[in-house]
Order: sequence, then structure tokens, then C-alpha cells
Amino acid sequence: MSNSKQGHLNGAYYGPPVPPTQSYHSVGSRSSCGPCCLLCTLFKFIISIVIIVGIIVLVIWLVFRPNEVKVYVGTASLTQFAFSSNSSNLQYNLSLDMSIRNPNKRISIYYDYVEARALYDGSRFAYDVLPTFYQGHKNTTMLYPAFQGTNLLLGDSVATTYNREKQEGYYYVDVKLYTRLRLKVWIFKIHYNKQKIDCSLKLPVPGSSAKFEGTKCDVDLF
Repeated sequence: MSNSKQGHLNGAYYGPPVPPTQSYHSVGSRSSCGPCCLLCTLFKFIISIVIIVGIIVLVIWLVFRPNEVKVYVGTASLTQFAFSSNSSNLQYNLSLDMSIRNPNKRISIYYDYVEARALYDGSRFAYDVLPTFYQGHKNTTMLYPAFQGTNLLLGDSVATTYNREKQEGYYYVDVKLYTRLRLKVWIFKIHYNKQKIDCSLKLPVPGSSAKFEGTKCDVDLF
């Protein structure tokens, strides 16, 4: 009897089985994204949009490759240009033959407003509103600005500049074109604000034997 009990006591005894440990999660708990996370996401979205727009603009530019409009004054006739120091009045008669060339293959241009202004010694003395026109691909249009009349020119240096240039044999007159455009690409029309074309002319003094030389104008369109 005692031996039987002793045999049972000598065997290994590890106690009752231990149940597996259970992990508990709160129901409905989720990771939250704070203000920094939202700001980072928004920043990445904006960067993506900028990159996409940049790629689209680059592709459009490579496809159409807009070339600058070319403007040239072929002939200029100055038959009267007299300044009176006493009255500060300028009497003038100036006419031009001007060509505007659209060299683009895929872009046509609507000139909705064209105004030519004549300036001497930095002061405007005349202007001429020219007819509006449409210019297709690789097309050249002729314009004929004309300025005639008498106008007051104020400025301390006008008389000095006039007398000096009269002795030199050439008057330097600036003719500027101010335009309002629409560009047509396929069926799309893009509105432009007023753009400027600047023609710096070296005009022979009326009655002299010198001749006017054709002049290329500076264009600020594209």
C-alpha cells in the first residue's frame, strides 16, 4: 500500500494545464492621422498636380512650338516734322508701310484691337487706330499707320533734341503698336492682354537726300 503511493509520488507532476494567453483589442479602435499627416498628404497632392500640369504644358509647347511674330517697317515717309520752341508745338506728317508675319504652323491670331502710337523724345505726339484683322498660319499682313497734324510737346529736352537731330540729318521717332489678341489653337481660343510692338525709326530730315532703311521691330507677344 505504501509502496504504491510512493511510486505515484516519485512521478513528474506539472500541475493543471495553463490556458493560452488571450490578447484583448478595444472594439472600433483605429489609427488616427493628425494635422501633420493631413498636411503632408495635401502637400503631396499639390506636388502631383503641379507635375502633371507641367508635363501637359511641356507637351503642348513641344507640339505647337509657338514662334514670335515678326514685324518689319519696310518704308517710312516723313514729309513734315517742325518743332517750334516758342509754342512747343510739333507739326508732323508721317506714314509707314509695316508688315506683320505669323510664322506659326498651328497657331492663328485674331487682332481684336490695334493702336499705333508715335513718340518723340519719350513723349507721344500722335496715334492711329488701325483696322482689326485675322491672321492665319504662315500669313503676312500689311498695316499702314499714318500720323498727321499738330500737337503740343512738353519737356525740357525736346527743343535740344530736335535741334541736334536736325543738324545730324535724322530724327529718331518711336512707333509702338498696342494690340489685344486671341490665339486660336485647333478649336480653342486663348485671350491675351494688350501686347506691345516697338519700332525705333531713324527718319531722314525732310528734304534731305538720305533714304530710310527698313527696320525690324521688337515684339513682345510670346
